[in-house]
Amino acid sequence: MFKKILIANRGEIALRVIRTCKEMGIKTVAVYSTADAESLHVRFADEAVCIGPAPSSESYLKMSNIIAAAEITNADAIHPGYGFLSENAKFSNLCEEHNIKFIGASGKMIDQMGDKANAKSTMIAAGVPCVPGSEGVIENFEDCKKTAEETGYPVMLKASAGGGGKGMRAVWKAEDLKEAWDSARQESKAAFGNDDMYMEKLIEEPRHIEIQIVGDSYGKACHLSERDCSVQRRHQKLTEETPSPFMTDELRENMGNAAVKAAEYIKYEGAGTVEFLVDKHRNFYFMEMNTRIQVEHPITEEVVNYDLIREQILVAAGVPISGKNYYPQLHSIECRINAEDPYNNFRPAPGRITTLHTPGGHGVRMDTHVYAGYMIPSNYDSMIAKLIVTAQTREEAINKMKRALDEFVIEGVKTTIPFHRQLMDHPDYVAGNYTTKFMEDFEMK
Repeated sequence: MFKKILIANRGEIALRVIRTCKEMGIKTVAVYSTADAESLHVRFADEAVCIGPAPSSESYLKMSNIIAAAEITNADAIHPGYGFLSENAKFSNLCEEHNIKFIGASGKMIDQMGDKANAKSTMIAAGVPCVPGSEGVIENFEDCKKTAEETGYPVMLKASAGGGGKGMRAVWKAEDLKEAWDSARQESKAAFGNDDMYMEKLIEEPRHIEIQIVGDSYGKACHLSERDCSVQRRHQKLTEETPSPFMTDELRENMGNAAVKAAEYIKYEGAGTVEFLVDKHRNFYFMEMNTRIQVEHPITEEVVNYDLIREQILVAAGVPISGKNYYPQLHSIECRINAEDPYNNFRPAPGRITTLHTPGGHGVRMDTHVYAGYMIPSNYDSMIAKLIVTAQTREEAINKMKRALDEFVIEGVKTTIPFHRQLMDHPDYVAGNYTTKFMEDFEMK
């Protein structure tokens, strides 16, 4: 087992990893930028190393500084959390070169699944259902036009190196294809330094449902059932729940088996998610694989009583998994609390928190790194907390979330708490009747 783990991240996920490490008797090293000197992950780690100024390109994305911090503190493993370098093949390889265990996928695995066109062709070979469209990267506009005709409109152009909705364009008719092709490539080049595109059939009324998987270094994988992540804004998730109100026992079994098949086909090691689009007829199609822990992992932990961070560490240390699949025994909902103004188009609202009162009680979990007096920096993602509630039924979970949101007081900055409170009363959400298009018609009151 590892003696000391460096957490190459910040905020709530860094604190989350530190907590599990402490429970396992493993020493921890926090890294931080000058903007995060007062963050709780710095205070609670056994050691802390400043790795650069506020911009993430000069700190949390600076591989040489993180490797140096691991070497001077004698850390024998690095946990990347999510975001930043968690799905960076070069960083995974760099850790290996320096004899530091990267708690995540290998560089080869990240390359294989991180490029979405490659991932799709791999999944087709594995026998996992995929959305009809191009077999891989589209070479030129003529091929793009031909593929669109063969697939049938509407189609979705996607950046092969994409994420967060960048380089994506829905095209409903042939005359709009050229403009979409040019603008998507331009946006992808600017965001990822890569303008490779692929195409898929546009799934109408889709739900975004992901399956949590864990694979060990012996080729075995298991699943921990689904999370419904369909409530999104600009392809960014706002709230998640498990089990999905759209799920049937048969669909859960089929999607779970497909996710395990995908993981075992590529001999996946670590925690990850296989993400699917599910149409209104409950046909499901592989969308992408995330080779890291997800922001929304706590809801899975709550309904199956399982510490995913602990399992990541055990798998990285060479411990085999049991191989059994896990199914939800309870219902759990997560609301992402962002420092954003929901009444002003969710504009980021960094600043100092003057007052903070967090909710509690049975079945309420808070994952956060903020406190009264904390200055939310403008340099990073605006998420400041995750509020997770768990109950026997979905109806009870929604009522518990309403109560918890009513108790949650943050003053000094605008947050998305009012949005979540309204969402919990929205008749379509309460009925479980929502798709990835839900937010297009949502209006704050």
